[in-house]
This record gives sequence, structure tokens and C-alpha cells, in this order.
Amino acid sequence: MQIPEGKKLYFASDNHLGAPTKEASRPREKKFVAWLDEIKQDAAAIFLLGDLFDFWFDYKTVVPKGFTRTLGKLAEISDSGIPIYYFVGNHDLWMNGYFEEELNIPVYHKPKEFTFNNTTFFIGHGDGLGPGDKGYKRMKKVFTNPFCKWLFSWLHPDIGVKLAQYLSVENKMISGDEDAKFLGEDNEWLVQYCKRKESQKHRDYYVFGHRHLPLEISIEDKAKYINLGDWIIYYTYGVFDGETLELKKY
Repeated sequence: MQIPEGKKLYFASDNHLGAPTKEASRPREKKFVAWLDEIKQDAAAIFLLGDLFDFWFDYKTVVPKGFTRTLGKLAEISDSGIPIYYFVGNHDLWMNGYFEEELNIPVYHKPKEFTFNNTTFFIGHGDGLGPGDKGYKRMKKVFTNPFCKWLFSWLHPDIGVKLAQYLSVENKMISGDEDAKFLGEDNEWLVQYCKRKESQKHRDYYVFGHRHLPLEISIEDKAKYINLGDWIIYYTYGVFDGETLELKKY
């Protein structure tokens, strides 16, 4: 796909709206919406790489309360014809149709490759990839199990959402608070994952979130791993101008 002249690709991840409370996250939400409002002027496409919400569950007839400003802005941008691509994270992996049906935003549950201006991108949230992290990988299998999801859906939303919010904040395996520091290339699971994928097939950029750290690490001479940081501490995002992908701060 060719990016029109003067247009750009934008990437953001890990807003965790609703954490630690909806009231406390509202200033961050307003800042994110202001950013969306600015980039719509020259965006060819927008990639949201997961954990936009600290918790989300697609009920059949109920929409989780809150986040009206964000959902409204995403609807406006999508309706204007700017494509938005969403990759679920470990906090919002229970998406199952709402974004597609209401916002016309495709949702991906696994990393996916894209090509723009002959530049290849391998994009995903980043949770559960690479070696190690076995405890979370086991937990994710439980969370994504159809029977477990069905059981959770039968909880009253007031109970289910409160339970999920509590676990999200208190369970470090889910929240990832203990991992929000650079571990060195040899211990960064996503770096090891990108190196393995690059050995199988070349991509120019491997773009992920999840780590809550803005990172730019060369994988090979012509490949780079980009972690987008977050919208809690860093307020960083990626922008591709047709030739180069770089991290910026809002």
C-alpha cells in the first residue's frame, strides 16, 4: 500500500483508561483524544496496539461504562475514512465484535504484517511472545478459553467489571508493573522474539507495545524493534513519514 504524499502512519499503545479509576484516568483520556484530533489532519492510518482500556469485555447487549470521549473520537475518525487498526492487549483481549460493528475498526488478536511504501511492519501488542513469561502464558490460556469467557459473561456486569478491575490493578502478572524497566537486550523477551522472527523473514520494523517503555533497538543491520511506550508516564507514540519510523512525545 502506498501512503499518499503528505500523509503519515501513527502508532500508539497502552493507555489503560480506567486505571486506577475512571476519574483519575480522565485527564489522560482527554490528552489522548486531543492527540487523535491533531493527527487526523494528516493520518493515512492509525494503529492502536492494545490496552487502550485497563479492562474491556464485549458483552452481547452491554457496553462498559465510560470512555465516551475516546469512543466518540474513534468513531469520528473512522467515519471520515481514515482506517484504524486495533490489536488487543492483555487487558482488552475480550474484544469480539463491538469495535468492528460499531466503529468499523478491524480487531486483531495476533501480530500481523503490513507493507507501506515498500516498508514492511510486523505489528502486535506483544504480550506472551518470546521465551519465558510462562506464568502469564498459562493465565492467558485460561482467559481466552471459550468456556471461561462464557462463565464470566454470565456474571452481572457490575460484578464482573469490578472483579476484573480489581485483578487488573492488584495482580502484577496482569498489570505488568514489575516489568516496567529495561532488562537488557538478552533478557527482553520481545527483543528475542523479534530476532527469531527476523531470522525467518526480514521485516523493516517490529512494532509492539506492552512493555510501557519507549524503545528503539536494532535487530539486524536493516531491522529495528520499536516499543511505543505508554500514555501513563511517557505519552509517546510512533510516526512513519513514508520513509522512517520514529518515536515522539506528546
